Amino acid sequence: MRNYIIDNCMDIIKKNKNYDKTKLAEIKYGLEGLYLTISKLIIITTIAIILGIFKEYIIFLLIYNIIRMPSFGLHATKSWICLVSSTIIFIGLPLIMKTIELNIIIKIIIGIILTIGMMLFSPADTHKRPIVNKKRRKIYKILSTIISIIYVILSIIIKNTYISNCFIFAIVLQNIIISPITYKIFKLPYNNYKTYIKTHGLNE
Repeated sequence: MRNYIIDNCMDIIKKNKNYDKTKLAEIKYGLEGLYLTISKLIIITTIAIILGIFKEYIIFLLIYNIIRMPSFGLHATKSWICLVSSTIIFIGLPLIMKTIELNIIIKIIIGIILTIGMMLFSPADTHKRPIVNKKRRKIYKILSTIISIIYVILSIIIKNTYISNCFIFAIVLQNIIISPITYKIFKLPYNNYKTYIKTHGLNE
C-alpha cells in the first residue's frame, strides 16, 4: 500500500514538474515520512480511543511535539520500530501519568537538570538531516531551552495533575531522545553536521 501510494504521487510530480534526480529523491523521502507519520497516527489514535485515553493522548502529543520541533532528536531506523516505540511512548506514558503525582521539589530538581540537558545537547540532528547552519543551531538551542524553562514553570503552577505531568515528562522524553548516550546505544552517529561539513568541505 505504501509503495503504491508513494509511486503514484511521484508519477504525478514527474509529469507536472521537471526535477532532477536529487530533488526527486528528496521529495520521495518527504512523502515516505509523511505517509509513515499519518499511518502511525491513525494506528496509535485508534488504540488510544479503544483504551479510553484519547484526550490524555492528544494533550501529551501536542505538548511533546512543541519541544520536539526545535530540539529534534534521533529517529527510528525502521518503520516498525518507530511504530512500536511511538505506541509505547504515546499510549504507555499517558497511562502512567494518570496514576502518579510529583511534588514541587522533585519537579524543580528534575526541571533544572533537564533544562541543562536541553542547553547542552539540543538540537540533535540525524545523518539524513544534519543541521549545518551554525546560526540555525543556535536559534534552535535557545528556543529549546526557553520552552524547557516554560514547561517547568507550567508543571509547577498548573493544578491539573495529568497536564502538569505532561510538561515534565515531555522534557524527560526529549532529553532521552537528544542524548548522545541514546544515540550511542542505538549505534547512530551524533553531531552529524560536523561530518557533513567535513565531508563536503563547507564552512558553517
